[in-house]
Amino acid sequence: MDKRKRIVAAAEQSFQLYGYKGTTMVQVAKLADVAKGTIYTFFKNKEDLFDEILENLIDTLKRKAEAAIDPTDTFFNNLHRAIYDILAFRKQHQLTLKLSQEVRDIGTGKAQAALDKVERAILAFIERHIVKAIEKGEIIPCDPRKTAFIMLKIYIALVFEWEEKNEQSLSEEEIADLFDQFIVLGLKPRNAMP
Repeated sequence: MDKRKRIVAAAEQSFQLYGYKGTTMVQVAKLADVAKGTIYTFFKNKEDLFDEILENLIDTLKRKAEAAIDPTDTFFNNLHRAIYDILAFRKQHQLTLKLSQEVRDIGTGKAQAALDKVERAILAFIERHIVKAIEKGEIIPCDPRKTAFIMLKIYIALVFEWEEKNEQSLSEEEIADLFDQFIVLGLKPRNAMP
């Protein structure tokens, strides 16, 4: 593996273990088995290195979301699958878990900004698909940005917050049913209502 890739892999490992605030360039150099100065030939600073790792994470989320889209399936089934897959990945990914913990425990601004950036990427994906669904007549005209926000927040509440407050998780089917009950029936074109 070339030095740059070793540095990125080591930095990702360090951010996952110690968070943004706890990671130092000395730790990254040690994990990558390179001199600290070598890191600066590729990255200006810790923030620059962190931003690359964050971009890689966002690219992975985008690929996962796009892989969930089946052009032969309905808008709602596709969106449910994509959002669920994204949030399940995020729930298991060590970096997002550590950043969430860091924000909760010490309120690191850079960690919060990173989580916000991930959320904006997810919202942009949902919004694009809402616009397409409106154009196809699959859902009623609505504000795509606000609707994406509401959809994501409902999923976050069902995937993360429900489990935290009730000490049990909802199945993917239960989440889909609740999403249908509170969102789908309100967005379906009126002539599509039973």
